Amino acid sequence: MNGEKNFSAYNNKKVIPMNLNQVKKKASAVAISLACLMQTPAFAGDKISWTMTTTWPDSLELVEVDRHWVKLVEQIAGDDIDIKFYPGGTLMPGNEVFDAVENGSIDASGDWPGYWAGRDPAFSPLASHVSLFNAVDYLNWIYEWGGFEFYEKLYGKYGIVYLPYGVANSESGFRGQKRIANLDELNGKRIRLSGREQGKVLEKLGASQVTIAGGELYQAIERGVVDAGEFSMPGVDYKAGFGEVSKYWASPGWHQTASVYGLMVNKESWDALPENVRTKLKVAAQANMTWSLTWTERRSTEGAEKFKAKGIEITRYPDEDLKRIQDVANEVMLESSCENKLTAEIYYSQISYLNDYANWRDVSVPFNLSQANHNLPSLDAIKKCI
Repeated sequence: MNGEKNFSAYNNKKVIPMNLNQVKKKASAVAISLACLMQTPAFAGDKISWTMTTTWPDSLELVEVDRHWVKLVEQIAGDDIDIKFYPGGTLMPGNEVFDAVENGSIDASGDWPGYWAGRDPAFSPLASHVSLFNAVDYLNWIYEWGGFEFYEKLYGKYGIVYLPYGVANSESGFRGQKRIANLDELNGKRIRLSGREQGKVLEKLGASQVTIAGGELYQAIERGVVDAGEFSMPGVDYKAGFGEVSKYWASPGWHQTASVYGLMVNKESWDALPENVRTKLKVAAQANMTWSLTWTERRSTEGAEKFKAKGIEITRYPDEDLKRIQDVANEVMLESSCENKLTAEIYYSQISYLNDYANWRDVSVPFNLSQANHNLPSLDAIKKCI
């Protein structure tokens, strides 16, 4: 868009307050106004000033992905732009940041694209997958196999420029007080699970999706409201206290095998930037992607160690059950493709990447960072939905 289509210039959650009353909404509006009054004019001297928030509150360590990008921008473009960053929930509830960026109330916000699947289901495969991409696959696809164009296309419909700047590998899996070691034990369970397609897969496997806010999951597990639930990666899960109320950890996290995070920017704010500043923000985004993968992997390692030290029993689905999950995930991907044309285009591109990359991936197994999966949805079937 406007010359920014080629992203090659530099060529995971889940606690969003919902159903807030009007008093809080008015308070949010006041907070935004005060933030704008406190900052210098947008072009005071030659330095640009932006207001930025995120979906993540301070209580969730995923906010560090946003903070790290802001720090990188300060280091490489601090003479050009000043970004005033506010953690999620400071200026407004997390579920309102999309509207705030779209209408220009704020300049930018960090996000996870899956939160906006209610606006357009095509946001879902831009955020995560059920048993498909891992983090390296998203990196490859976004930077070298044309994936960025889909972020540009979808967010662009709403007057938003998007910079992917965070990526993470799979989430933990299900945690609870009931043992789930196979699909037979999953059958009939009530599982707290986020995601439209995730819920469809879960229900086809015989369990029930329970949609409650992440902040309510601790008590839901403790009181037996749900049999188990997923939240995020091990480091995030441990910090949220799930080691205190869960006895079992069902792995792997097939429901969300990778996550992408990024920056939404109001298009007018973006267009007002000099070209060299835009380039610096893109460079910072790419650098942040690399850092975020290593940082989340370290935090997941530390979290897993802590859960083990607590005596949590870790179970793993048998290979035949993982194959069944993949079969069901493929069915749901095809169904979703035929319900939404852009979703079909995205899945067609992503599956095409996996087929293409297999030419090298399969030669280098097991020393490759992408999973060797040949059980994929049919490209011909997806193409019929486009």
